[in-house]
Amino acid sequence: MKVIKIGGNVIDNPQALDEFIDSFSKIEGPKVLVHGGGKVASKLATDMGIEVKMVEGRRITDDAMLDVVTMVYAGLVNKKVVAKLQAKGVNALGLTGADANVLLADKRNHPTIDFGNVGDVKQANGDTILKFSEMGIVPVFSAITHNGNGQLLNTNADTIASEVAKALAKLTETELIYVFELPGVMLDIKNMDSVVENINVDKYAQLKLDGIVADGMIPKLDNSFEALKKGVSVVRIASTYYINNENTKHTSLVL
Repeated sequence: MKVIKIGGNVIDNPQALDEFIDSFSKIEGPKVLVHGGGKVASKLATDMGIEVKMVEGRRITDDAMLDVVTMVYAGLVNKKVVAKLQAKGVNALGLTGADANVLLADKRNHPTIDFGNVGDVKQANGDTILKFSEMGIVPVFSAITHNGNGQLLNTNADTIASEVAKALAKLTETELIYVFELPGVMLDIKNMDSVVENINVDKYAQLKLDGIVADGMIPKLDNSFEALKKGVSVVRIASTYYINNENTKHTSLVL
């Protein structure tokens, strides 16, 4: 089973998204796709007069913003991706965490920041995801979960991908691949040859100290190492080109 998460900059770039969809459609065997919403939610919120608030790279999600991200992530973006996959012969099914009760979350309890309607996944239903796959269906998850009491929650898509992979790893061999616009973790984002090909826990700590790994890459790598600890066999960070050519430079995470 391959669990693949695409980054917002791929979602925001029509050409990059089409290239990814084409590559993803050619992956043989069971697969799951996870996506966020890119910049669309922020643009729509601004157009609607709703203030966009970010803290530590994470979106503050009040009731008004939750309406926006649900419309964008679970609606507009999810259905565009599903339609593009169907056009390539992939029997995709767009989902939130509430659908089939696949992703249950708790409202984030931060000691100093009220993130609003933001959720941290507490349970992913790997059995249901696997049943979809056995039916020939490819689940496509947006970054929306629920708390089991009727409340939708905005949830980090990297975390969703990791939690889905961990749940599936209990049932079948599972790989987790984060796909974004760069070929991996870079020492210098202007130098495409500066990919860090292997990162273990000690190397990760050093890269954070050096400021090479920062901002949104930190939760991505935190989730990656947690997935490895919970039985996911392979975790990689790569560009869209890696999907159909594993000889392409990329970053592998190892314990």
